[in-house]
Amino acid sequence: MNTSRLCRRSTTATRVVLLGILLPTLFMCGQQHHAGADTQKSSKTSRRTEEHGGIARQADAWFKNYRFRDGEILPRVRIHYATLGIPHRNAKGQIDNAILVLHWTGADGSALLNKNYLEALFAPGRPLDATRYFLILPDNVGHGKSSRPSDGLKAAFPKYGYADMVDLQHRLVTEKLGIEHLHAILGMSMGGMNAWQWAEAYPDAMDGIMPVVSMPIPISGRNMLWRRIVIHAIRSDPQWNGGNYTSPPQGWLNAFPLMRMMLDGVPNLQVLLPDGHAADRFIADARSQARSMDANDILYSLSSSADYDPQPGLTTIKTKVYALNFADDEFNPAELHVMEELMPKVREGRFIVQPASAESCGHLTMAHPELWSERVTEFMRSLGDEVLQSSIER
Repeated sequence: MNTSRLCRRSTTATRVVLLGILLPTLFMCGQQHHAGADTQKSSKTSRRTEEHGGIARQADAWFKNYRFRDGEILPRVRIHYATLGIPHRNAKGQIDNAILVLHWTGADGSALLNKNYLEALFAPGRPLDATRYFLILPDNVGHGKSSRPSDGLKAAFPKYGYADMVDLQHRLVTEKLGIEHLHAILGMSMGGMNAWQWAEAYPDAMDGIMPVVSMPIPISGRNMLWRRIVIHAIRSDPQWNGGNYTSPPQGWLNAFPLMRMMLDGVPNLQVLLPDGHAADRFIADARSQARSMDANDILYSLSSSADYDPQPGLTTIKTKVYALNFADDEFNPAELHVMEELMPKVREGRFIVQPASAESCGHLTMAHPELWSERVTEFMRSLGDEVLQSSIER
């Protein structure tokens, strides 16, 4: 596959993905939401899910009087989640085949039920075969159908952090689903950062974690800079009005093209944007997409990473770790050599920096698991699982 062909294929995902940020489905294509389109999209997703991994079951878990780490309390917090597969119980009656799959910033669990993930990871014979494993795909707080600022509280919503996300994920797994021990955790971008936090906060709670496109250091460098630029663009816009806007703030509409640009790999953008006309279309398309997104939800999701810092606790991790990054990911730059420096501190840690190729898309490669499913196969084998050969055949 040549680069130009891949880039054309990737524009569908690129239109809705930004540095670790994907809208609730990869196939929105920047189009305006309407009931008919949503129904058709839901029907197609359901058919794909049934074909490749059984029927996804949707549910809500409610937590009363939940106290966030900043001290604020919500009378009720909803965590929406989907599951694929059937729980298996061992001789002690404990579920032993549960795998937690965690989405990226601005997305939700439904983004992981698209054709790419279903066919590359969850279908029969694939590394996370839903006929063998019980897959749990939650919407993090602030995202999807879980409690979030746009539900009505707007800027009065509690200032949640990644630690709150992980706490609610853990309570979902243990209290609501009755799972004492996870077989594995797979997380992409923000989900990968959550996986690092799980390994430290609950060291005996899983057999292994696989963080994808994330690093075990605080948000810093360009990753910090672009977030601060977007946050400032929203908060400094008079239309934001302290979060009580009636239409999307212009600062947000102007910042979104930057977020789009920052996600993709440099070579891909070189092909996608050969001239000024293409760049203008890119900007206009991005602004159009931004109108369908809630600025408060984005503001909160970008700010929530402020408490992320697993670096001091790396030596306490007891579970197996298989970290995957991509050489052309501009937000977890391989040239910083972070993984080479820090992974030796993880007693059962291994990391891979997958080389760039004509098919890879920078950070956006996370949205194309067909390009890295073999790494998931390697991870599952490291846990002692037999993975069918078909899982790495293409």
